Amino acid sequence: MDGSNKDRNVSRLTEAIPLLLGYIRQQAPLIHCITNPISINDCANILLAIGARPIMAEHPKEVAEITAIAKALALNLGNITDARMESMRIASQAAHRLHIPAIIDLVGIACSSLRLDYARKLISQYPPAIIKGNISELRTLLGLPVTPGMGVEAGAREMATAENAPEYIRLFKEKAREYHTTLLATGPMDLVVSEHAACTIQNGTEALASITGTGCMTNVLAGACLAAASHTNRTAFEAAMLACLLLGIAAEKIHHIYTEKGPGSFHLHLMDSIHSLTPEDLTAAAQITQY
Repeated sequence: MDGSNKDRNVSRLTEAIPLLLGYIRQQAPLIHCITNPISINDCANILLAIGARPIMAEHPKEVAEITAIAKALALNLGNITDARMESMRIASQAAHRLHIPAIIDLVGIACSSLRLDYARKLISQYPPAIIKGNISELRTLLGLPVTPGMGVEAGAREMATAENAPEYIRLFKEKAREYHTTLLATGPMDLVVSEHAACTIQNGTEALASITGTGCMTNVLAGACLAAASHTNRTAFEAAMLACLLLGIAAEKIHHIYTEKGPGSFHLHLMDSIHSLTPEDLTAAAQITQY
C-alpha cells in the first residue's frame, strides 16, 4: 500500500473519533463492568471522566437484569472467583441474546489454565465484539508459546514491533475471522485487528506501566466506545482504536508529572487528563499505522 492510500485509510479511522466521543459525552451510556477489585475504582472513575456511567454488579442472580439495561458489557478475568465466572457467563448470555456489545479482557490466561479454559469456552459460546489482552495473553489464546513466569505481565520477547507486526496481524486476522470479532493487544505498541482491517497505535508513555490497572481501564473505555459505535453505525475496530488513543494520549499529556513527581502524582492526574481530551487533541496526536 502506498503512502497516500495509507494516509486516506488513517483519515477514515480518525473520522470516527468525534462521533464516538460525542455520543459518549452527550448520551452518557451505562456500561456494565464485571471486573476485578484491584482496579474497580479506577475503572469506574475513568468511565465517569470520559462521560460514561459505570455499574459494577457481579452477583449471579442480578447480572442478567443489569446487563439488559446497559449499553455495553465489559468483562475482566483478573482476580477470578467462582461467583464472578458464573456472573460473566450469565451476563454474556444476556448480552448475546439482546445484541448488547461486549468486550472481554483475558487477564492472566497466559499463567492460568483455569482462566484459559474458561475464556475459550465463553468466547466460543458468546463471541464478544472485542477480545482484549496483552500480547502474551493473545498469543496464549492462539496456542503460541509465551515467556514462562511472567504472571499477568507480557513477555518482553513477545512485544509487538514494527518488524513483527505484519506476522501478528496475519495470525490475529485468522482468529478474528473465526469469532467475527476484533482483537486488541495492548502494550508499548498496540495492535487492533479485525477480519477486514488492522492497525498499530504507538501512543502512550512508560508511566502507564508504573501504576496498576491501566489495561483494565482500557478495557472499560473500549466498552464505552463499543456502546457509542453500536449507536452511530461505526465498528468495534474503531471503538478499540479510540480506547487505545484515549488512554495513551491522556498519559502523554501528563508525562511530565511522572518525570517530575512520580507515579502517584501521575495516577492522580490521569482522570483529569482524559476528562479534558478533545477530538482535536486525539486526531492531532494519534500515531496510527494502517495495514
